Amino acid sequence: MATVMAPVGDEAVCPVCGARRPARRLPLFVVTGASGSGKTTVLPHLTAALADCMVFDVDWLIGPFRRACEFGDVDWPAFRDAWLSVAHGAAQSGRPTVLVGPFTPEQLDDLPGRRWLTDLHFAVLDCADDVRRARLEARPKWRERAVDRHLDFAAHLRRTVPTSVRTDAGTPAETAGELARWVRDRLA
Repeated sequence: MATVMAPVGDEAVCPVCGARRPARRLPLFVVTGASGSGKTTVLPHLTAALADCMVFDVDWLIGPFRRACEFGDVDWPAFRDAWLSVAHGAAQSGRPTVLVGPFTPEQLDDLPGRRWLTDLHFAVLDCADDVRRARLEARPKWRERAVDRHLDFAAHLRRTVPTSVRTDAGTPAETAGELARWVRDRLA
């Protein structure tokens, strides 16, 4: 069985033999938001605005995780932890990671991959509840809607994530620009 390395500064250390190898640790940025907040709409603009970062839509791994969990539901903590591992992998090239998806700080804090990152920074994309309701109701019939559940999650994010960026005023490119400034300010 493989030995799990432990982070010590910017090195990975074997707890059995003491072997050391470089393992850069960088901060992780999470752009969260309830459904209908504009995450998917802002993503291509954010990717363009942060060419020096790795920007991912966390939904890209849902399909592979569903296939990996074919005998049950997706293991959501493992799904989130996989993204922390992706962020750590990106850090080895010196590039910070920005994850765009409905994660919360409490979902990431106790995951094994958390120890391979330095600071976690969260910003929530938000809009007025009537705007969110209209956006969700305008989605194609095949899309999950659960409007009241998403409104409740949006309220939770408003209470728990202090950095908020509005998506119901301005363009997606302007929203991405605001998020890019937020990331760069924390990297400086």
